[in-house]
Amino acid sequence: MTDSIKQSVFLKALRGEKTERTPIWLMRQAGRYQKTYRAIRQEVDFLTLCHQSDLACQVTVDAVDQLGVDAGIIFADILLPLEAMGAGLSFAKGEGPVLEKPVSSPQDVAALKSFDVAESLGYVFESVRLFVNARPHTPLIGFAGAPFTLASYLIEGGSSRNFEKTKKFMYTEPAAFASLMDLLAQMTVAYLLGQSNAGAHCLMLFDSWVGALSRQDFEHYVLPHSKKIFAALGDGVPSIYFGTGCGSMLDLMALAGSTALGVDWRSDIKQARAVIGPDIPVMGNLDPCVLFADRSTIKSQTDLIMQAMQGERGHIFNLGHGILQHTPEDNVKYLVDTVKNWSPSKVGV
Repeated sequence: MTDSIKQSVFLKALRGEKTERTPIWLMRQAGRYQKTYRAIRQEVDFLTLCHQSDLACQVTVDAVDQLGVDAGIIFADILLPLEAMGAGLSFAKGEGPVLEKPVSSPQDVAALKSFDVAESLGYVFESVRLFVNARPHTPLIGFAGAPFTLASYLIEGGSSRNFEKTKKFMYTEPAAFASLMDLLAQMTVAYLLGQSNAGAHCLMLFDSWVGALSRQDFEHYVLPHSKKIFAALGDGVPSIYFGTGCGSMLDLMALAGSTALGVDWRSDIKQARAVIGPDIPVMGNLDPCVLFADRSTIKSQTDLIMQAMQGERGHIFNLGHGILQHTPEDNVKYLVDTVKNWSPSKVGV
């Protein structure tokens, strides 16, 4: 790791050090809202884009260069490991991901393929290497889906609103569910470490659907596996744990062992920091829909978060979830510039 990377505002904030300004990067900063991304997608489908390392690197670089953010996040999808496990991943137009071989029994769990991560997901590691070589002074985030979120996709066969199948399986087949979570946790550790070895400077665990659980169920069914993952990653590379709808369990998520916690827009970030504690950096948390508003509204909503965290070390500005498809591209750039140039004297200006 170069000295410029070590001393970047992004990694300094992750270490809880004082920074000259608040760093910013955005979830889904490479995506369908971008003209350049849409042009590439006219030529290749989504999975092909993920699989072709040079293209995945290109869209990652494009987002960093166009927005001027303080970190890149490698372009991939959290469900790619499930494809390698033989679950039959596809993306139906307008319907999102579809798993053609969903898990509905203990026998289905036992039938899931084990695989060599380097062999099956090596194209992601190559995307990481290409980005690090292309932008040697920009921190890069590698990421993976967390076991509960991956298990939910596997059991539901795709996206879900209420996660009825997942919870039913969790409650009625506890041994098989635990085996599934163990399998996914082991795979996730290998996948994240592979990205770190390829050059990623930070690792992020997305538990996108864990907010569907109660505190008690999160603590019993999920937290032990999250702890195992972050313990296995060790102290060599900083990490971020993020879930949506998790305001009632942020204190439990803080026990998982990640370097930092992401906070979605449903929580007040100042209150979230109080719950999480002063020693764990926080990331967030503007509502992505604010970016559909006029610039005055974007500025005032950004000011609220920046003022709340003013004087606090260890804050990384981000959205409360990913950039939405039809977001005006100029508004995203305006947000980045607003955060990078923010000062108390400019509030309301």
